[in-house]
Amino acid sequence: MTKLMLKSRNLLLAVLGASLLLAGATTAQAATSGQATEKPTIVLLHGAYADGSSWSGVTSRLQSDGYNVVAPAVPLRGIASDTSYLSGVLANISGPKVLVGHSYGGALVSELAGTAGVKSLVYVAAFIPQAGETLGALNSQFPGSELGDITTVISYPGGVDLALNPATAGPVLGADIPARQGAVFLAAQRPVAASAFSEPVEKSAPAALPKYAVIPTGDKAIAPAAERFMATRAGATKVEIEGASHLVAVSQPAAVTKVIERAAR
Repeated sequence: MTKLMLKSRNLLLAVLGASLLLAGATTAQAATSGQATEKPTIVLLHGAYADGSSWSGVTSRLQSDGYNVVAPAVPLRGIASDTSYLSGVLANISGPKVLVGHSYGGALVSELAGTAGVKSLVYVAAFIPQAGETLGALNSQFPGSELGDITTVISYPGGVDLALNPATAGPVLGADIPARQGAVFLAAQRPVAASAFSEPVEKSAPAALPKYAVIPTGDKAIAPAAERFMATRAGATKVEIEGASHLVAVSQPAAVTKVIERAAR
């Protein structure tokens, strides 16, 4: 009887031990799986004259694919001022982040690239400046930009803003979107401080940080040659979208979303 009880006890201990090992392995596997599948928050920074709605097509696709998306309203008061504000926005976003910038927003992405948790950068028809450069100088370095031909000046007691001329800006910014959609965009435009284009950028994006550049070959606001130059210099993976305009995130949101999700992985 004693031997039988001893054997039963040993068998019970063996079963319990195996169960604990299995439970531990399952827990570890679940933890590892959770880490591997954790999706970063996608932070979408719009460009000059725009607001977060310019990302609507991209935002809806990212959300459908399970990503948390933040598309803040950029103040458009200048690079240093906007960077300061957006630093506060990023401080309230926990976990890994992918920063995406369109046009002027690319300069802000570069300034914010060293923020804790940022895992990759995406530049969409965007400036990719280095420390000490100005966006105005970069845009005039290569022929092809018609941005200066479509802006008007708004002077007020506190400074000078640039706005878009609704009569001429549509074909330059969004030749591949319906004219009515372009007119809605221009009616709701948000002027940008003129100093934003002459203000030197303080930081270059870290060289080791993965970067992607979406280059619309039909861009008339920032010359595609300038975008290729900046992307190559920054070591970014270039993705060209044939014939797309400067508002490529509006006209081809699926293609832009694909690049962003590539960066997120």
